[in-house]
Amino acid sequence: MIWVKAALLVTAPLLLALGIVLPLVRFETLYVFSDNPSLLEIVVSLWDEGNPALGVLVALLSIVFPVVKMTGIAAEAIGAGQGSSSQVLLDRLVPLLSRWSMMDVLLVALVIFAAKTSGLAQAFTQPGLWFYAGSSILAGVLHGLPKRRVA
Repeated sequence: MIWVKAALLVTAPLLLALGIVLPLVRFETLYVFSDNPSLLEIVVSLWDEGNPALGVLVALLSIVFPVVKMTGIAAEAIGAGQGSSSQVLLDRLVPLLSRWSMMDVLLVALVIFAAKTSGLAQAFTQPGLWFYAGSSILAGVLHGLPKRRVA
């Protein structure tokens, strides 16, 4: 079981990093123009185009929360803070953040659906979305594995 946890602890953050920097979706308008934004590009674009609140919200939900959650899961998996107040914090924080971890994948899926059904553009998923979703799934699996408790 230790090897499974170790593999997940390495793979999940790697997939998250790839999901953040690789293109999430490709939009094609009028079959000529296309755009392949990554998650970081979307956040920067929202900030630069006068939507700082939305940019901060997307950054929090899609970048900061998953990183904090994976850090908490890693701390749980290696047994950091057992028998202390930090363990109580981990026990409360990780499940709370886990509830929000797939929100970004859902938002991108809704954008793709809206673009396809509106007829204004065609949208196609890109590798970044799959890496991001894979990271969330692996983090959920890792969180669900039995924890080693010291008596």
